[in-house]
Amino acid sequence: MVITAKQVKALRDITGAGMLDCKKALEQTGGDIDKAVIYLREKGIAQAAKKSSRIAAEGLCNGVVDNNTIILYEVNSETDFVAKNQKFLQLIATVGEALLASKPNNTEEALEVVYQDKTIAELLVEATSSIGEKITLRRVSKLTKEASQTFGFYKHMGGKIVTAVVVKGSEEVAKNLAMHVAAQKPVYLNQSLIDESFIASEKEILYNQAIEENKKESKPKPENIIERMVAGRLNKQLKEISLVDQAYVRDPNITVSNYLKSENAKIFTFLRLEVGEGIEKREEDFAAEVSAQMKV
Repeated sequence: MVITAKQVKALRDITGAGMLDCKKALEQTGGDIDKAVIYLREKGIAQAAKKSSRIAAEGLCNGVVDNNTIILYEVNSETDFVAKNQKFLQLIATVGEALLASKPNNTEEALEVVYQDKTIAELLVEATSSIGEKITLRRVSKLTKEASQTFGFYKHMGGKIVTAVVVKGSEEVAKNLAMHVAAQKPVYLNQSLIDESFIASEKEILYNQAIEENKKESKPKPENIIERMVAGRLNKQLKEISLVDQAYVRDPNITVSNYLKSENAKIFTFLRLEVGEGIEKREEDFAAEVSAQMKV
């Protein structure tokens, strides 16, 4: 099949690999980008890049809290210019008020919430017309806690990242952990929650990667050594995505688990939203950006 320049660029954006390596990977995998990512990783050419981590769309995330409920949400715009516009900022506040009043469980429910005689979906349509860009409510996530528990909330760069945690412990511990989640991007609370299929897939990738490395050695390693190498690499990777096993951001000499023990605290759950995760931003030239700015 013919591999297009657009496919090559997309793979390069995901993996950081060279253009020729990307083209070869796509040729070897029939143009399947997901399989091409795995191919490059197995060859040791690309790191474990995750498409979900790519930051693309503009907008802001925010959080609202009321007693034992906290809601995080993301509102997207097409350009960063609009994300700084007063109309957009007012919309963020209005959506937050509506969500806090109704406490929906998910995005679908949130869009149907009625606030001041209009649904949130209708408010978004009005904002799209008024501002001149497509405005969407992309994600809504809710956490609840017991009276004896504590919320931690952190907003980074005015809303580019927002996090929330539920802990048994002080407000200071809760805030510190919310900041850690923002900085370190954990995926799971602990390793017991990591999907077995994900572990098996990563193990296979790391094994094939080790085999490729071993082929280049002047004195190839025996199979048992390769298996130990793979086990060590897998363990390191799982720790990097497990919150309690991560190095604590304010003291990298200890883990989050160590920090919790030192504070006689416990974490139950967390949320993290980052603007544009998983959305591929459309490419625009400078003239288009200026034109968009003039509409604000």
